[in-house]
Amino acid sequence: MGGAMGLGNWTPSVEFNIFVDPEAAKIVLNSGIPLTMAPLNVTHKAQILKSEITKIDDIQNPVAHAFYGLLEFFKRYHEAPKWGFKGAPLHDPCTIAWLINPSMFESKVMNVDVENQGDLTDGETVCDYYELIDKPKNTEVLLDIDREKFIQLIMDSLK
Repeated sequence: MGGAMGLGNWTPSVEFNIFVDPEAAKIVLNSGIPLTMAPLNVTHKAQILKSEITKIDDIQNPVAHAFYGLLEFFKRYHEAPKWGFKGAPLHDPCTIAWLINPSMFESKVMNVDVENQGDLTDGETVCDYYELIDKPKNTEVLLDIDREKFIQLIMDSLK
């Protein structure tokens, strides 16, 4: 999980994971190895709702109880009106879900690079969705998720 297409969660245009080391992200994106990116645009669609968090608390095992505690914290953080969320976005679990069942995602292969010169955009992932530049398509970018299948995968995994 990392990056975003036009929005940020650490600065107005930069996602946290890329923000902490944009130079490393740029090296990886330009390395030539096959890559898949789960940007904020898709992880924000992977919200677990308050009612679903409550159901996790009903699962009787230590992992589910620990996950419930983390989700309660994450939910409280994302209740701030600025986020506009109805629950908590599950960023990193999207990566695992894609590894388990990539068919629950829609994606597009495109050129992705990291801006590391801008005063306001250092660490911004630049995704060439419309193929406007003549650079190799180096990254499969996840664009959408079947949220219901995603939540069901989480619930089944915790039982």
